[in-house]
Amino acid sequence: MLRSLRWRLLLGGGAAILVALIVAWLFMSLLFARHLERRLTLELTRDATRIAAAAELDPTGRLSVPTPPADPRFDTPAGGFYWQVSTEAQTVRSRSLWDAALPRPNDAPSSTWRLRRADGPFGEPVAVLEREIRVGEQQTPVLIQIAQDQDEIVSAQGEFNLELAIFLAGLWLVLLAAAWIQVQLGLRPLADIRRDLADLRASPSHRLPSARINELRPLTEALNDLVAAREQDLTQARGRASDLAHGLKTPLSALKTQSHRLRETGAAEAADRLDRAIDAMRATVEAELTRSRLAGQSRGGSAPVLDVVEQLVQVLEQTEAGEALAFSVDIPETLTAPLNRDDLTDLLGPLMENAVRFARRRVAVSAQQDDARLVITVEDDGPGIPIERADAASRRGVRLDEQVAGQGLGLCIARNYTENAGGKLELTRSVLGGLRVDICWLR
Repeated sequence: MLRSLRWRLLLGGGAAILVALIVAWLFMSLLFARHLERRLTLELTRDATRIAAAAELDPTGRLSVPTPPADPRFDTPAGGFYWQVSTEAQTVRSRSLWDAALPRPNDAPSSTWRLRRADGPFGEPVAVLEREIRVGEQQTPVLIQIAQDQDEIVSAQGEFNLELAIFLAGLWLVLLAAAWIQVQLGLRPLADIRRDLADLRASPSHRLPSARINELRPLTEALNDLVAAREQDLTQARGRASDLAHGLKTPLSALKTQSHRLRETGAAEAADRLDRAIDAMRATVEAELTRSRLAGQSRGGSAPVLDVVEQLVQVLEQTEAGEALAFSVDIPETLTAPLNRDDLTDLLGPLMENAVRFARRRVAVSAQQDDARLVITVEDDGPGIPIERADAASRRGVRLDEQVAGQGLGLCIARNYTENAGGKLELTRSVLGGLRVDICWLR
């Protein structure tokens, strides 16, 4: 999975979005907590101000709050809402406190409203808003305290955090889907380049179109430069191979002349050995020329098999060996081979020439196709080759021109074209008595 660019981008984007949403959850939870605290302070200040305004000392110094807050929550014992007014000697409290009392501050009371957390009169955590004021002619210090149970605030904070987490989790899934779509769209130009590369393989003269994406344009230009350089190297290599092959033809012709002279002088055995060596060298040269022509060619294309075979039959019937033979062709008209017409001609031509050279009376060419494979068969009624040599010739890496005397060159050329087109060449004994060559392509 980590080797996939698509999954890397998706996992990286998903992780980044998740971290961002977690940070957002923390900040939003903090903001909501501060909002609750401001709201609590505002509400407590409103009630505390009313209590402070109502607090009074009579001439005897007795503390009282004649008009306490009318909120019924202050009348419910242990109801979570409390107020208390106290001096050093007296305390007036709400009915909700019953016989309990709010804790006094440990430090000196503030002259402004101050909010603090403390343990409540019944063991619960409370928020206490308090302030010290001066009352009466004696300016007696009076501590005004109002408190609210924190359980409701903590519960509200928890519910908000949970609902926010659920919402952000759903948002993460939506953003993850959006990131997947973005990755798919972002990688689409690479898929276009892959299709262009497939076209390039099918047609070596093809070039990649310039990418519309700025970041990919250097890549397509570099690939085009690489293809051009490879094509130039192949052209030079084919030229050198052709020059070498043509350069060897003159010495081979001279050696052939020497072979004739040896034969005329009665050294037939030496002439035969020299002829075999010359034929082997000529086969090697022709095989290398074929490989150089195939270098850089594509596997793409489509050619009608029947048309190509009939054209080859017409040519071979005009030769000295072919005019005495009977040709039979059994190929469906709509059958096509997976290579272009010229390559199919170069593939079947040497095989049919071999069949004509060694046939006694008949050469048969047939083709058939099913869901599994396409097979083109060329066979003759000549001497054929031993089965064990056919098996050896069919093995991968074995040079046909070294295994099958007389027929090796054509078979070697045919094998090169077949393998270049993604097929396989098989040699067996024909029912006609000679050699049967099957060219197979899996569908």
